[in-house]
Amino acid sequence: MESDPPGVTEPEPAEPFRYDAEVDPGEKRHIRYEVGESYLGDPVQIPVTVINGEHGGKTLFLSAGIHGDELNGVKVVQEVAERYDPEGLHGTIVCLHVCNVPAYEAQQRYTPIYDQDMNRSFPGGERSNTTGRMANEIYRRFVAPCDIGLDFHTSTRNRTTIYHARADLENTAIERLARAFATNVVLYGTGDAGSLRSVATADGIPTVTVEMGRAHRFQPVLVEKALEGVESVLAEYGLLPTEPVHWPGWFESTAADTTKRWLRADAGGLVEMEWGPYPLVHEGETICTVTNHFKTEEHVVDAPFDGLILGALENPVAAPGHPLCHLMELDRETREEIEREIARGEFDGYRAHGDVWADG
Repeated sequence: MESDPPGVTEPEPAEPFRYDAEVDPGEKRHIRYEVGESYLGDPVQIPVTVINGEHGGKTLFLSAGIHGDELNGVKVVQEVAERYDPEGLHGTIVCLHVCNVPAYEAQQRYTPIYDQDMNRSFPGGERSNTTGRMANEIYRRFVAPCDIGLDFHTSTRNRTTIYHARADLENTAIERLARAFATNVVLYGTGDAGSLRSVATADGIPTVTVEMGRAHRFQPVLVEKALEGVESVLAEYGLLPTEPVHWPGWFESTAADTTKRWLRADAGGLVEMEWGPYPLVHEGETICTVTNHFKTEEHVVDAPFDGLILGALENPVAAPGHPLCHLMELDRETREEIEREIARGEFDGYRAHGDVWADG
């Protein structure tokens, strides 16, 4: 029998996606999967969509709603579940629409009553606390069978964050995934213990966290950017016969020893943000002021270096030690490229035109 020409490989066979049931090749299935029980003994069910392609290939999971008030990712996953069908798909997409249903129903970050953080609870266990048991069901049934993953988050309440990814850039498999998603900014980090990203990656499932905007709302501009990133990942790993997105016009990443800093209030009072409309600040520029109620005392917070504001306080009150903004230092080349994009009207910083676009 003749062998394949060099560089030609046999396509992967299409197989069922197995959790405790099966989704056959060529099938899209919407599932309400039980992961726990309420105080009344009623089932707690998470919504899941499995799109199993007609052809074999990689399996990608998309997760959202691990923190119940972070909604941008919920919209991204909904759109992916509606947008793609098994026809022509080489592989499987697993859409975990809302992971922490009790927190989502309460519209709060953590599981109600005990304030348990699901993103510190993976992989969980069958004899764990409530959140750990739910995390264990989700992980065993729907994450463990996957090859790669994207986990969607927003900033916590009273803050906003620039659209960016978080990834262990020293891991070549994760670097490939982060590059395929093609954000302008990637923050280095292995992820906190018990986070879905760190646990899945340790199990050989490269996973990237996507941070995008604010809690408690949909921000259509960010949702569309994320959907483009998902399609790029599908292309990069051969699930779709399209080309992945090229790197954006500028790109900045941090390493373990690179400067990124939270600037914190040294005095309590009322906070007025002075930066904008773009999140680029130059050394010595005023980022915000903190004044007392009589306006007889003012504390000015200046940029310690040329940087990009990754996240900022939105609640206009602060006590000493409260975070005011998250700042990443830029090298001269990246700063100059951002300045050129601003001059051309191409830079889509998240405070351009005030907050109008961010709210859709």
